[in-house]
Amino acid sequence: MKARSGWLGALALLMAGTAHADDGYRLWLRAPAAAPAATTVAIRGDTATLRLAAAELSRVLPAGMTVMVATAADPGVAALRLPFAPLGDEGYLVRPVTLDGRPTLLVAGNSDRGALYGAFALLRHLATGGTAAKATLTSTPKVKLRVLNHWDNLDGTVERGYAGVSLWDWWTLPDLKDPRYTDYARANASIGINGTVLNNVNAKADSLTPRYIAKAAALADVFRPWGIKVYLSARFSAPIELGGLKTADPRDPQVAAWWKAKADEIYRAIPDFGGFLVKANSEGQPGPRDYGASHADGANMLAAAVKPHGGIVLWRAFVYAETDPEDRAKQAYTEFKPLDGSFADNVLVQVKNGAIDFQPREPFHPLFGAMPKTPLVMEFQITKEYLGFATHLAYLGPLFEEVLSAKTGRGDETVASVVDGSSERHRLTGMAGVANIGRDRDWSGSTFNQANWYAFGRMAWDPTLKAEPIAREWAQQTFGTDRRVVDTAVAMMMGSREAVVDYTGALGLAHLMATGHHYGPGPWVADLKRPEWNPVYYHKADRAGIGFDRTKTGSDAVAQYAPPVAKRFADPKTTPERDLLWFHHVGWDRKMASGRTLWEDLVAHYDRGVTYVGDMRRQWDGVRAQVDAERWQKTATYLAVQEREARWWRDASLAYWMSVNGRALPAGVAPPAHDLAWYKAQSFRYVPGHHD
Repeated sequence: MKARSGWLGALALLMAGTAHADDGYRLWLRAPAAAPAATTVAIRGDTATLRLAAAELSRVLPAGMTVMVATAADPGVAALRLPFAPLGDEGYLVRPVTLDGRPTLLVAGNSDRGALYGAFALLRHLATGGTAAKATLTSTPKVKLRVLNHWDNLDGTVERGYAGVSLWDWWTLPDLKDPRYTDYARANASIGINGTVLNNVNAKADSLTPRYIAKAAALADVFRPWGIKVYLSARFSAPIELGGLKTADPRDPQVAAWWKAKADEIYRAIPDFGGFLVKANSEGQPGPRDYGASHADGANMLAAAVKPHGGIVLWRAFVYAETDPEDRAKQAYTEFKPLDGSFADNVLVQVKNGAIDFQPREPFHPLFGAMPKTPLVMEFQITKEYLGFATHLAYLGPLFEEVLSAKTGRGDETVASVVDGSSERHRLTGMAGVANIGRDRDWSGSTFNQANWYAFGRMAWDPTLKAEPIAREWAQQTFGTDRRVVDTAVAMMMGSREAVVDYTGALGLAHLMATGHHYGPGPWVADLKRPEWNPVYYHKADRAGIGFDRTKTGSDAVAQYAPPVAKRFADPKTTPERDLLWFHHVGWDRKMASGRTLWEDLVAHYDRGVTYVGDMRRQWDGVRAQVDAERWQKTATYLAVQEREARWWRDASLAYWMSVNGRALPAGVAPPAHDLAWYKAQSFRYVPGHHD
């Protein structure tokens, strides 16, 4: 029998059920279109957002149903006396009702945005095995501002970006509104993200010029029907660079007037502009401390400029300067804790999940629980600057869950209850994620990286959600409902972040990456100008032991936590072993819970991490026939890269630790493939996401 070719062969394969090519562009929004006789979804009210919600449902819902998309204000819906009051402005309700004498599936909210979120919730319900006719769904976001931070530069590069160049083509905006902008907004709306910071926190003043305001306004027009506001990162010295002033001192009336005029200009172009994100006095960025003023002085001056328009200021607490040489981890608390209660009511302080810088594992930031009078925004990094870029499979749901579920030490308060405002009943609340999105066809550099974008959105909506169910619903929507594929994907994902911790630095080690680009191991680096730029600063390994002493005998960073937490972290016997070397310098022979010495345990973690990646490769091999060839092959290739680089991390690290502690490897452990000099000699230029 002759082999089939061309489109007939492709059709035969498709009809036979073989997975077909897929480049990942559709993300998790892959529900198959309904038959031509699909249900027509009716709308009560006429807004662009309601029309979008109806269009989403019309593509998917089966024929024969009566579906209504509406808001609670519609008289017919109001007459049903449904429980809309608790839903707030963005919550949704999906349920079967009788409307105008007919059985109807109602998708509604107090606003058209709520109805849109309800439509996507219904689609998620269907894609994960639910049925439509009797669907009963309701949810209200626990966090008000759910924002992606794009570290995109005006030249198209993306700082710490591993998925190609910037999604925003600043050169052709505002004229060309690329269809990808709509697809981006749709994806965000499907998981409840309602804000986008368009430009890098290391901002250029040009972003605030009329030319670039017009470009931002064009994007805002695309995003608005999807419930998304735009924000801009503001360069604090813009009054000097753009306004010709001699100072950017926030206490100077001319500076305040310049910012007020600039805010008025932006709001004329973008009436629903969200506000400013500011990185100040960190890594060389200008800020109020340049003039002897405080962070509150700077934030409040900007807040006054946007307040008449309903805008807000997100002021980052990442202050990385030479003001606390004793311990970089203490700096944000030292500068911001005394300012609690002094920020304007439209200022939120944006705090990284840990006190250093998005490490594979850090204890939760001590500011959470320490500033009860100030709304704190959680800042996670979705792009994996320290977790293997786009090529390492590292599902971040467990990282997000670990931080959000941590107890602050103030009663039953968790980091999540600080972020969602329930601890102190803050009106403004927020969660931000440093985006991993670029121009790659699959948006984020690989299929599994899409799960981190997805998980961020779901946990920003509700910080109490758990990582495993989110992984499962993402896998079902991304790969289909084949149980074997879904179970395999979830099993791979759930241990993947821990594997990265294992092969890059377990037991509380951190910041061991190579200089600048953060690609690969560099625990030996010790010759950089500032102490806290060097990995040796963070591990302090010597012949006797390893780890950073943050107790009273060291930097006393433990004192920044609430007393119950501080007490637990201050004693190596009660410190969780996963954080041991973050808080303590301990001997190589210390007995661990495993019964091994610390040295033996550390070696075992490196081996466990490498083994886990090898296991993921085998698991993925097992579903080759069930996953489309394009996505399967790219994932398989990246897993091979990850295993090779995990071994590199393991071998280079062990070679270095052995040079420091003078110890042999435990019996039966394979030695590094090369000597330490070989690993130190490795050098890389043009690393993605790093721009000299």
